[in-house]
Amino acid sequence: MNSSSPMDEIFHKLEVLTNIGTALSSERNIDQLLETIMRSAKRLLNADGGTIYRVSGNDVTFEIMVTDSLNISMGGVSGNKITFSPIHLYDEKGNPNNSMVVAYSVLHDMTVNIPDAYTEQGFDFAGTKKFDEGMGYRSKSFLTVPMKNHESEIIGVLQLLNAQDKVTGELIPFSLADQKFAESIASQAAVALTNTMLIEQLQNLFHSFVNVINGAIDKKSHYTGGHCERVPALAMMFAEAVNETKVGPLKNFNMTDKDRRELKLAGLLHDCGKITTPVHVVDKATKLESICDRISLIETRFEVIKRDAKIALLEACLITPGNKVILETEFHKKLSQIDDDLIFLRHINIGSEFMKDEEVARVKSISKNYALKNEKGCCCDLLTENEVANLTIRAGTLTNDERQIINDHVNMSIAMLNSLPWPKDLMNVPEYASGHHERMDGKGYPKGLTKDQMSIQARLLGIADIFEALTAKDRPYRKIKTVSESLDILGKMCLGGHIDPDLFDVFIRKQVYLQYANEFLNPEQIDEVRLDKIPGYTP
Repeated sequence: MNSSSPMDEIFHKLEVLTNIGTALSSERNIDQLLETIMRSAKRLLNADGGTIYRVSGNDVTFEIMVTDSLNISMGGVSGNKITFSPIHLYDEKGNPNNSMVVAYSVLHDMTVNIPDAYTEQGFDFAGTKKFDEGMGYRSKSFLTVPMKNHESEIIGVLQLLNAQDKVTGELIPFSLADQKFAESIASQAAVALTNTMLIEQLQNLFHSFVNVINGAIDKKSHYTGGHCERVPALAMMFAEAVNETKVGPLKNFNMTDKDRRELKLAGLLHDCGKITTPVHVVDKATKLESICDRISLIETRFEVIKRDAKIALLEACLITPGNKVILETEFHKKLSQIDDDLIFLRHINIGSEFMKDEEVARVKSISKNYALKNEKGCCCDLLTENEVANLTIRAGTLTNDERQIINDHVNMSIAMLNSLPWPKDLMNVPEYASGHHERMDGKGYPKGLTKDQMSIQARLLGIADIFEALTAKDRPYRKIKTVSESLDILGKMCLGGHIDPDLFDVFIRKQVYLQYANEFLNPEQIDEVRLDKIPGYTP
């Protein structure tokens, strides 16, 4: 026998209501939030069942349904899909749907408290009665409460079914006090649900903004755009492998969901500064490329040189016809040298091999050996100073100035990321994203950090950045590398103090490279990897 007084019961419900408010304010998962709202309301008012609806346009959709005595649990976190059709607020002619109690509650912004559905006039409970008949159930009391947000907009409906006497278990109407408590829960629930939805919308907006930035980079250069997509994917594979490592120096590394969000976002944003990098520098496929590959201009000059040589031959033959054979022999020898020099310039323009001192000297000699007349009729070298400077780049296709422009994207990324008001759970994104060009020996850029000055995530992202670049099949300035070739280079970088040897060990031992290759690389790139041949790795 329950001996508590009505006042004790009210105080108890107020205490429960306070606890419900606290629980709702801390929940961020929408499905779990709806589940908490429903379970809390049922428990507080001792209802057998209940439903939460969401208002979407002119429809009211089922989100969660619970009936304890029938062991029904649908929607929410149950995993059981609700198959009922939405309830329309208006019919096809635009007339309000006042016959359905849920629609009526929304349309008139009012709580509807029905003692007995079977005797209630004015509402259509045909569907409820059909359900009861099929389930052997008796739906009696209904309490339907609109859920309004801070702007007094109805975003949902809380409906409770069959209040039960706590002593006898008899089905009873919901009291006026029950109604007030239900309205209070609905009000708290609406605020919590709105806050959660706003947070989710802001997160979606931010991630969409990140995708817009990467999309803009992609439009400038589809090479770096692919890089911005693949690096975070590889970084997450790598991070999970490190997280699973239970031996060695990294055995204590553990990632939470917060850590995963930060690393994923850092991977997506690590090259955001490239949005300011000129596309002709990012995509410079040859040494002479700017807006176009200027090797074609040099080829045209060689055709002019050939033409002038032919004219000189014909003039000489007219003056000294007896020397025609000798003159033609010298002419063809000269043509052969011209063609050989042009082939040489075409080859070194690609920038695929390191230039030797004698090759640099030959470029300068070619420029001096062939004199041309400019538009003013003055003699000038075959190549301009800028063309000589580009053609004598020792490695790759970028001049020092252009390489500095590329390197400056890191400083720009740091400036962009540090200018954002990061929330507490994303505070590490700038640090993770800005360290992928640092080295373990302190010789990297932009800050010259050493291993001990960097987080594991930043060091990890650096390896992911390098391996993606080595294996990328869309780079315009070099041929595609195989996995084994890329690991050989990565291993040498490990020995040279460029990357973290502990992380490199996990990268190889856990076969992160193979997981990434199977998902992103061409089949012909995935060759046999001899672990005993990888520099810096001990099987």
